[in-house]
Amino acid sequence: MSSVRVDADKDSGVAVVTLDRPHRLNAIDLDMARELSGVWRALRFDDSVRAVVLTGSGERAFCTGIDRDVVVPQPSSPYMQDDPLLAIGPKANGLWKPVVAAVRGMACGGAFYLLGEAEFVVADTTAEFFDPHTAYGMVSAYESMLMAARMPYGEAARMMLMGTAERISARRAHEVGLVCEVTEEGGALDAAVRCAGVIAGYPPAGVQGTVRALWAAREAGLAQAFAQAPHLVTLGNLPAERQAELFAGRPRGGFRVR
Repeated sequence: MSSVRVDADKDSGVAVVTLDRPHRLNAIDLDMARELSGVWRALRFDDSVRAVVLTGSGERAFCTGIDRDVVVPQPSSPYMQDDPLLAIGPKANGLWKPVVAAVRGMACGGAFYLLGEAEFVVADTTAEFFDPHTAYGMVSAYESMLMAARMPYGEAARMMLMGTAERISARRAHEVGLVCEVTEEGGALDAAVRCAGVIAGYPPAGVQGTVRALWAAREAGLAQAFAQAPHLVTLGNLPAERQAELFAGRPRGGFRVR
């Protein structure tokens, strides 16, 4: 069964890509990671699609990162770390059509690989953003680098370092520039589709060139930062068994939303 759904409207030129594992809060397993890569690559060749909206199925979460049940064997060398999430975003797959993210509920951890490669983010009032890595003895490397390119440094640092103790509300995310529009509950997808529809109505060569130009302004810095990430993760992560213990013993609730 597919865990990524694509609904394309040939009239508007907009495709909606939906992460479709609501029973797992749209957490990404290896099958979904491969599907996402395939979806972005297929959209490169579909000229009827001129803009994309990315969202999550269900009401509780946009995406909660990598599925905790996923096991990713790692080489012993820090120079050859495998991260299955590095290839899940549109830019990582050479898609230069604009992508608008529509967030409802939680967006955390590995979700930032996707949000970091969207052109902009629309969220409803239920959206909450956080990164649990530090709470579970892990380095937030790629996630931090992507968010530091989208938010003021202090806001990105606070979100990453506070772990599970705090969540950023849609309102605060809008104030700091992570989110460009906050809608009523349940309204993010419609708002994102409206924006995508406008963009899809413009000549695609100019739109795609603009997307490429915007990304060019960021990618040199990200490439340099990403080169350091494998070593930082290898040096800073607790053993997997200890991470699992911390995750299993996590407190329920008790976090602050700001």
